[in-house]
Amino acid sequence: MGEDTIAAISTPLGEGGIGIVRISGSEAAEISKKIFKARRGGWLNKGSHRLMYGHIVDGTGVIVDEVLLSYMKEPHTYTREDVVEINCHGGIVPLRKVLELVLAQGARLAEPGEFSKRAFLNGRLDLAQAESVIDVIRSKTESSLKIAVSQLRGELSRKILELQDRLLGLLARVEANIDFPDEDLEIATGVEITITGENLLMETRELIRGAEAGRVYREGISTIIIGRPNVGKSSLLNAMLREDRAIVTDIPGTTRDVIEEVVNIKGIPLKIIDTAGIHETRDIIEKIGVEKTREMIGRADLVLLVLDAARGLAQEDLAIIENLGDKKSIFLINKVDVEQKKINLSDVEELAKGRTVLWISAEKGTGLAELEEKIYEMVMGGQLSGTDNVLVTNVRHKIALEKTALHLEDAIEGIKRGVPIDVAAIDLRSAWEALGEITGSTVTEDLLDRIFKDFCIGK
Repeated sequence: MGEDTIAAISTPLGEGGIGIVRISGSEAAEISKKIFKARRGGWLNKGSHRLMYGHIVDGTGVIVDEVLLSYMKEPHTYTREDVVEINCHGGIVPLRKVLELVLAQGARLAEPGEFSKRAFLNGRLDLAQAESVIDVIRSKTESSLKIAVSQLRGELSRKILELQDRLLGLLARVEANIDFPDEDLEIATGVEITITGENLLMETRELIRGAEAGRVYREGISTIIIGRPNVGKSSLLNAMLREDRAIVTDIPGTTRDVIEEVVNIKGIPLKIIDTAGIHETRDIIEKIGVEKTREMIGRADLVLLVLDAARGLAQEDLAIIENLGDKKSIFLINKVDVEQKKINLSDVEELAKGRTVLWISAEKGTGLAELEEKIYEMVMGGQLSGTDNVLVTNVRHKIALEKTALHLEDAIEGIKRGVPIDVAAIDLRSAWEALGEITGSTVTEDLLDRIFKDFCIGK
């Protein structure tokens, strides 16, 4: 890394009990010494990895904040550089004032993700581990957190390095054959490329197959609740959240805008959206909400269509069903507890065209357990469990694995067609390099910049 020392606020802006200003670089200690006054004596003589109580003061000696300061000497730090963290009171003004004082003493404001980028470039983390840091921060369920932590600990990286090591061993034998040509040896090496290559290809494809499950745990499933006005959409959202998040009344059109929340369905983050009822209206605000709903249907991964057992099917319901096309959907007949049901199950099943139809009562919670089970089956059916396997959660990693598989296929096919093994070696080398993009061993500076710019400043 460069010789400059960087600094940033590493906690969310706003009001809180504690806020942290982080400094990393060779001048971290000296910069801090100029603005920190320990309550008792100096602080550099107290050694590394200790908390010190004192005050941050400005150039005129005025106290800015009462703080705890931690000094961590390299290489045993997150960035493998000297790191200082100033634990201030968690308000916007004291944090910004402390950061301004740090910058005035010679540090520069860190770029997004620059602390983690330095951790990668200094060998503290590989690239897959560095990327998992943001997944830990953004985890929405315990399952997604568990997967992110496993990647932070290096479980995915170890699997990738193991595949790379086997490829490298195969390449070494190919190179030896090229240097010492022998007809029998070339035949044996070709057979080894085929056998080992097919095993590597099988394991690579297994990781690719698990990538969709990994994406679900990492990003969640975008789920939209639709239906005509006053069928119980907001009641369903509240029931799934186990809290009153949406306003529920008997007045049609109460929900005029989208409401988005995250529901935990067996570890899957379900990004569930309550929408305005789809119907013809002259109200300008309602009309905007209806148009938003129609737009979001196309972007959703899953649609929950709510029908009203008390009022029966209407022309508006049929129009909504027609607009669904082949979208993955579950049909929910709400208000199953009413005495006079005006909906025939067989009619709805015919309209559903093979999709799941469930009776529910959003108000009383009837059928919700079955609904959650059906959602889990639809999302994760036939996919790997997030607890027992190494899961690929990052789209970039999936693309690299697909490139790896393609190069392995080309190498195996080339040997079967009788191409020289030195030609097949080119594809094997490309497969090794594609795997290296995941851990960062073959990554370019441009790619690094693209990856870390998505991180927050301070991490």
